[in-house]
Amino acid sequence: MFCIFDDTMEGLVNRYRNLLLSVKTDFKRGHYQTINWNGRAICILGARGTGKTTLMLQYLKENLPLDKSLYLSLDDLYFKENNLVDLAERFYQLGGRNLLLDEVHKYNDWQSAVKNIYDFYPDLKLIISGSSILELQKSQADLSRRLVYYNLPELSFREYLSLKFRINLVQYDLNEVLTTHQALVDPILTSIPDIMLHFEHYKKIGAYPFFLEDERDYVSKINQLINVIIDYDLPEGKDISSNTQSKLKKLLYVISTSVPFSPNISKLAEKTETTRPRLLEMLHLLEVSKLILSLSSSSKGISFMNKPDKIYLANSNLIYALALENQNQGNVRETFFINQLKNSGNTVTTARNGDFLVNDTHEFEIGGKNKSFDQIANIPNSFIAADEILYGFGNKIPLYLFGFLY
Repeated sequence: MFCIFDDTMEGLVNRYRNLLLSVKTDFKRGHYQTINWNGRAICILGARGTGKTTLMLQYLKENLPLDKSLYLSLDDLYFKENNLVDLAERFYQLGGRNLLLDEVHKYNDWQSAVKNIYDFYPDLKLIISGSSILELQKSQADLSRRLVYYNLPELSFREYLSLKFRINLVQYDLNEVLTTHQALVDPILTSIPDIMLHFEHYKKIGAYPFFLEDERDYVSKINQLINVIIDYDLPEGKDISSNTQSKLKKLLYVISTSVPFSPNISKLAEKTETTRPRLLEMLHLLEVSKLILSLSSSSKGISFMNKPDKIYLANSNLIYALALENQNQGNVRETFFINQLKNSGNTVTTARNGDFLVNDTHEFEIGGKNKSFDQIANIPNSFIAADEILYGFGNKIPLYLFGFLY
């Protein structure tokens, strides 16, 4: 154990050690395995509530020597009066070699501090994360030579089941689901017999790990999460007014209560009492904050000034939290599908005939058990992702299986 320089630093160490005692390691996010933890400097991006802190602490607990490691949350009051670079220097001099910095965006001019720590101490390992995605994304240009960035999305349906029941469920790639979906169902049912019941529940409650705490508070916590992102995180990365914040919340509600939403930008701008360019910028802010997903055709260039063809909330739980009793089931199903596909690394764009084009190759229609192939008849590589069915047949695949992609 490195010796403690003073009582204040000892307090920081004691807090992190106590926190570490409560961290469980029997369940790990699938993305845990995709991170090159051997890298010298890592930055984990992700929306609020996705489990970034737990991910960092799990790695620390199982892989790093505690006497050479220190976890710090930079929203700690200690940093109101103390300098992070000075603390890193003292930690290093006392033998520390692994520094984990959480809520890094809460520290004033954190980019310069991280640069200095990285440059001054070449054999010090850095793992950082934060909840203000906009603020952290702005850093990529400045710190891209130093940090390797990873994204942690919401829980997949597979991860939700694994976490809830503390079991290991197999992850499948898209090709396996498309070509062997009938053979995948029975092994899943062996572990989770009531899979359809749990799927309905996941669409409402389950995208964020805090569902474990108390499901009765889940919707309230999602609304708190939305307010924190818009009222606190966004202003840290972008100069926006309280009036704009109110309009962003109104936009989210409009999207949540819509059928799969093909926006009329002019009418939407009028409805939110803003201009077209400003509305497009607002949609961009909501997307980088991981509150919405926007889709365009694969032929469109990537620019937030291009009108999106469709807009969805980032996951189906947000629909249930915002729309209350006004959810559109078509919207819920499509939101689930693109959330799981995009979070597993697939590209999703709008399709000419069906609902979505995946990886510029596979065309999908999303619907209930009676969904037909009429819209995508005679189109090569076309599929139906159907809700309310346990087994699929041919190119009609149970929608829930797309929740096993990560």
